[in-house]
Amino acid sequence: MFSSPPKKVLIIGSVSKSLINFRGPLLQCLQKRGHTVLAGAPDDDRAHEVSPVLDDWGIPFHTIPMARGGMNPVEDLRTLQALRELIRKHKPDVVIAYTAKPVIYAGLALRLGGGARFFPMITGLGYAFTEGSGLRRQLLNRVTRVLYRHALGSADRVIFQNPDDQDLFLELGLVKDRARTVRVNGSGVDMECYPRQPLPKAPVFLMLARLLADKGVREYAEAARRVKQEVPQARFLLGGALDANPASVGQAELDQWEAEGVLEYRGRLADVRSALAECRFYVLPSYREGTPRSVLEAMATGRPVITTDAPGCRETVEHGVNGLLVRPRDVDSLYEAMMQVLEMLDEAVERMGDESVRLVRERFDVNRVNEQVLAATGL
Repeated sequence: MFSSPPKKVLIIGSVSKSLINFRGPLLQCLQKRGHTVLAGAPDDDRAHEVSPVLDDWGIPFHTIPMARGGMNPVEDLRTLQALRELIRKHKPDVVIAYTAKPVIYAGLALRLGGGARFFPMITGLGYAFTEGSGLRRQLLNRVTRVLYRHALGSADRVIFQNPDDQDLFLELGLVKDRARTVRVNGSGVDMECYPRQPLPKAPVFLMLARLLADKGVREYAEAARRVKQEVPQARFLLGGALDANPASVGQAELDQWEAEGVLEYRGRLADVRSALAECRFYVLPSYREGTPRSVLEAMATGRPVITTDAPGCRETVEHGVNGLLVRPRDVDSLYEAMMQVLEMLDEAVERMGDESVRLVRERFDVNRVNEQVLAATGL
């Protein structure tokens, strides 16, 4: 017996592949509960891979014009109109949107009419909300606040992934009532898809992220440079795509790191599991996250983690238990943590890996997280 009669549920994301990688178990869980599921995302460079998978699952896939970075009024108006038309045509009972643009423009579309219950998921705040100087960032922050405030006015409940984002939205008045918010433990990770893997003995670090300054890529490179001066055999792998975001690292900078032998760049990885199997330590020096999925995947495979004592990141690591927390934007702190784990006995490193797996099982298993989402949405 389910918590509600069968509904038509529309789920909207800003990257097509995320519908499978991040939300696939949720989509299938909704189907098993008897709901009719539709999915929407941009017609990006991975949409041709996503569409047949969703077809096999019996989930219609609708492409939406959506520019990933920046705010171009003309392009964003096209996104709003497309979402409004999609909702008008298919008349979903429930709309679930995640990441900034789907949340904002689905919320605005519903305010213009549609009648669906709306459950936006705040999965991270990105460039506009990350601390930094510059007129562009300040302007984008102000515009984004206004848009969120209007969009979230149509929400039945706003779903957050960490307490810092939840408190910030309430403090800024983007959400008026704490009772209309709920917190879940990230997007979850499928422990069958990411099983425990043996830790290699070699001193190999790995970072997986879009190549943005706000992810801490430059701090990772500089800390790697310093560590290699003391431990020449240490290796530092980097995987992820170059990005159109204003905070993106440039190709020339990346080439320089490779030429110096500081980093080994693996490009954008379709499957990160082989890279995780190769590393002994996982690193994400991000300035702010929702809950970083790459860290959860690393933890599920039994990797000790070095990440920042920053919103979203700090929830994944118990300092000294399954990894180490470092100060954001601080190369010295990151370098010291890297040296610390390199000097640890094998037994201590293995214990950290064991604790990473335990924490995922107890808090971040995708089945647990999906139950939280379904309870929050009444589905």
